[in-house]
Amino acid sequence: MDLKEFLEYMKSGKRVDADSEIFEMFHYYSQEALKITMELNNKYHTPEEIVNLFSKLTSKQVDKSFRMFPPFYTDCGKNITVGKNVFINCCCKFQDQGGIDIGDGSQIGHNVVIATLNHDFNPYNRASIIPKPVKIGKNVWIGANTTILPGVTINDGAVIGAGSIVTKDIPENTLAFGNPCKVIRKL
Repeated sequence: MDLKEFLEYMKSGKRVDADSEIFEMFHYYSQEALKITMELNNKYHTPEEIVNLFSKLTSKQVDKSFRMFPPFYTDCGKNITVGKNVFINCCCKFQDQGGIDIGDGSQIGHNVVIATLNHDFNPYNRASIIPKPVKIGKNVWIGANTTILPGVTINDGAVIGAGSIVTKDIPENTLAFGNPCKVIRKL
């Protein structure tokens, strides 16, 4: 199975069984991500070097306007897509196997967690996982210490307050925060 087949399967939302070939690919890409993030996180890099390392991590050419303050953590990397002028602050953790798409101009605060996987609720299949993508629109601001759960879409121009747990889609141009995250007002 190659990367394209792996990503297509993960986008399908089908369950990944613990004894499957796709599960083994999980571990393969995890090991590659560990190598690249160790390099990214353990010494100073210029902004250009960070763009190159993030491009290597995602296997996609990242725009030169991309900015990040390491450390950064992911357990795959291959299913992250970032637009132009995206900023990711330090200590973020992306579980991207299910897909993370971040639109142009979006800002991700310190310590943000984006999760795209759930485990099977059946205790006899607990090691199996179910992928669901997270989509962050253009010009979104995610406050520090926010957690975004699988399957959520945060639409263009939204602001998510610090410390929120985002469990449902957030409409465009709104301010939302809390646990669970709720829309407070239009912007």
